[in-house]
Amino acid sequence: MKFRRSERLVDMTHYLMNHPRELVSLTYFSQCYHSAKSSISEDLVIIKDTFENQGIGTLQTLPGAAGGVKYIPRVKKEHAEEFINRLCKLIADPERLLPGGYLFMTDMLGDPQILNEVGKHLASAVSDREIDVVMTVATKGIPIAQTVAHHLNVPFIVVRRDNIAMEGSTVSISYVSGSSKRLQMMSLSKRSLKENAKVLIVDDFMKAGGTINGMVNLLAEFNATVAGTAVLVESEFDEERLVDDYISLIKLTDVNVRERHINVSPGNYFSDRSDFL
Repeated sequence: MKFRRSERLVDMTHYLMNHPRELVSLTYFSQCYHSAKSSISEDLVIIKDTFENQGIGTLQTLPGAAGGVKYIPRVKKEHAEEFINRLCKLIADPERLLPGGYLFMTDMLGDPQILNEVGKHLASAVSDREIDVVMTVATKGIPIAQTVAHHLNVPFIVVRRDNIAMEGSTVSISYVSGSSKRLQMMSLSKRSLKENAKVLIVDDFMKAGGTINGMVNLLAEFNATVAGTAVLVESEFDEERLVDDYISLIKLTDVNVRERHINVSPGNYFSDRSDFL
């Protein structure tokens, strides 16, 4: 069956966006659509220009017999600023205040549109890094890690605070929570992670960084490498933070329960970035 160009463009776009960071050969597309490679190359130029103009991402072309094309998730800086400012307004709503100064964020983490944007923005910030797997700790970090992993096209794994029999043998460590200074435990199934894997740590919230530091120490037990750390919200912390190198979308600077005031601002997402579209 011969495809028209409009049909090829739609189908190729769909395929590339569902296989981010995966090298796809021109031969594959040529055989799928019964079209010459020269026609496929012209189609890819159109898709690349559209992706970049619309802030969807970009295409990387690798020449040679073993080459092909990769879709890389990227965002425009102005799109990121608009989205993060919208998140700040949502989080600053005083109705989110819970007893003890905690914030209700379950609705945001359950909104597929917001969650998809969070995942894409965090993934785009690390899309040029070599990443084998995304790691998070149960439970609120799971939806964020899942959508980041989707945009990076890699698996995600979940660190537990208790052992689950169905996961088989586990590796467990003790760690100290950075803010409460309490001794806690986390574990990961031995089958979840291969040795020497490059891991992106993702979480919903970070204050002192004790939990993330615990995950770093747990990765050392697997001889794995930390490829980066990304969080949705970081909180102001007066003492020394246990994690230095991280990416955050939102920074929570003050929560006043008595006056019902939440002060938030964009995180360090825009710092030292040159990879925006």
